[in-house]
Amino acid sequence: MEEPRLLEVREDSRRAIGFTWGIFIQEAKITNYIGGPMVVVTLSMYLLQVASMMMVGHLGELSLSSAALATSLCTVTGFSIMLGMASGLETLAGQAFGATQYRKLGIYTWSATISLTLVCIPISFLWASIGKLLTLTGQDPLISLETGKYATCLIPALFAHAALQPLMRYFTSQSLIVPMLLIMPISVCIHIPLCWVLVYKSGLGSIGAALAIGISNWISVVFLGLYAVYSPSCELTRTSLTKEAFQRCGEFLRISVPSAVMICLEWWSFEIIILLSGLLPKPQLETSVLSICLTTIGLVYMIPYGLAAAVSTRVSNELGAGRPEAARLAVCSVMIIAITELVIMSLVLFACRNVMGYAYSNEKEVVHYVTEMVPFICLSVIMDNLQGVLSGVARGCGWQHIGAYVNLGAFYLAGIPVAVLLGFRLHYGGKGLYTGILTGSFIQTATLAFITCRTNWGYQARKAAERMLQGQDVSVEVNE
Repeated sequence: MEEPRLLEVREDSRRAIGFTWGIFIQEAKITNYIGGPMVVVTLSMYLLQVASMMMVGHLGELSLSSAALATSLCTVTGFSIMLGMASGLETLAGQAFGATQYRKLGIYTWSATISLTLVCIPISFLWASIGKLLTLTGQDPLISLETGKYATCLIPALFAHAALQPLMRYFTSQSLIVPMLLIMPISVCIHIPLCWVLVYKSGLGSIGAALAIGISNWISVVFLGLYAVYSPSCELTRTSLTKEAFQRCGEFLRISVPSAVMICLEWWSFEIIILLSGLLPKPQLETSVLSICLTTIGLVYMIPYGLAAAVSTRVSNELGAGRPEAARLAVCSVMIIAITELVIMSLVLFACRNVMGYAYSNEKEVVHYVTEMVPFICLSVIMDNLQGVLSGVARGCGWQHIGAYVNLGAFYLAGIPVAVLLGFRLHYGGKGLYTGILTGSFIQTATLAFITCRTNWGYQARKAAERMLQGQDVSVEVNE
C-alpha cells in the first residue's frame, strides 16, 4: 500500500506565467512526442477495417454490402462505446500518474478492463441477433443473413477492445508511446496476410475477414500486455488483479459513462446524416458523396486525434501533479499547433479539390459533386482540429459530463434539425445535410472554447487532487 501523503496544488496556481516562445517550443516537443506516434497507432487500427473491407470487396457485391453494413452497425453499437468508455481512463489514469499515485493508475486500468468486459456481454447478444433484427425491419433477407454472420464473427474483436482500449490509455497516460508505435503496425502487417488466408484460402469468405480483425486485435492485446507485465518502464504502475479493482469499477463508471455519451453522441450524428442522405431524391449519389466526405474527414482527423491524446495526457498529468498553470500553458501550446495544422490541411484539400473525387470514383457526376463539397470538407477540418483539442482538454480535466451536454445540444437540438430543414424542406440536398452537421460542429467548438477560456485551472487542480484522495487518509494544501 502507498503511504498516506500530502497532495499540494502548487504556488503557480495563484499567478499567471507568461506564455513565451521557449515554453511553446518545449510543449511542442512533448506534443509531437505523444501526438505523432498516436496518429500512427490510430491509423494502424483504422487500417485493420480498411484492409478487411478491401479483401471482402473482391468476393462480390453481396459480401461487400453485408460487411459494410455489419461494420457500420457494430461500430455504432459497440466499438464507439468501447472507445468512449475507455476515454474516461484518460482522466483517472492521467491524473493518477501526475499525482505519482502509480499503484492507483494500475488499479484504474484493471477497473476499466473489468467494466468494459461486462458491457461487452449485452452488446455481444445484440450483435448475434443483428441478422434477425434486420429481417424484422424489412431488409433484404439474404443481406440480413450475411450481415448477421459477419457481426457475430466480430464479437471476439469487441472483447479484444475491452482490454486493448484501457491498455492504450495505460501507456498514453505515462507517455509510453513507443510500445504502441511498435506493436500496432506489427499487428497490421500480420493482419493483411492472415486476412487473405482466411478470406480466400480457408473457404470462410467474408466472415474470415471479421475473424481476422478479432485475431489481430488480440495479438495487440497480448503483446501490449506482455510489455506491461515485463517491462521495467511499467514497474511502478504494474499491479495484479485485486479486490480493489472491482471496488473502483463504480468510480470508473461514473466518469466513463458520460465519456461514452460525449463521444457517441457526436459519432452517431454523422451516421444519422448518412442515413438521411438515403431519403434524398438521388439517394445513391448523395449517399456516395457524403460517405466520401466523411471518409476523407475520418482520415484527416487522425492528426487532431493525436493532438487530443497529447493535450489530454499533458492536462491530466499536470492537474494531477498540482500544477494548474502548466496545464493552461500546455493547452495554449497545443491550440497553436492545431491552428497551424488546420490551415495547412484545409489549404491542401482545397488545392486538390478538382482531383480528390477521382481517388474514390471514375463517375463524372460523383467527381464533380465531390469538388463542390470540398469547401465544406475544409470547414470540417477547421472545426475538427479545434474541437478535437478542446475535447482532449475536457477529458484531461474530467469534464465528460459537460461535453455530453454540449454534444447533445450542438448536434441533436441544432445540427440535425438544421440538416433536415436545409436538406429536405429547403431542398439543398446533401449540401444542406452537411451544412447542418457543420452547424453542430461550430456550436460544439464555440461552446467548448468558451468553457476552456473561462476555466479556473487552480480549481481544476484541486478537483484532481480530491479525486486522487478518495479512499485515502490525506489532505490537500492549496498555496493561495
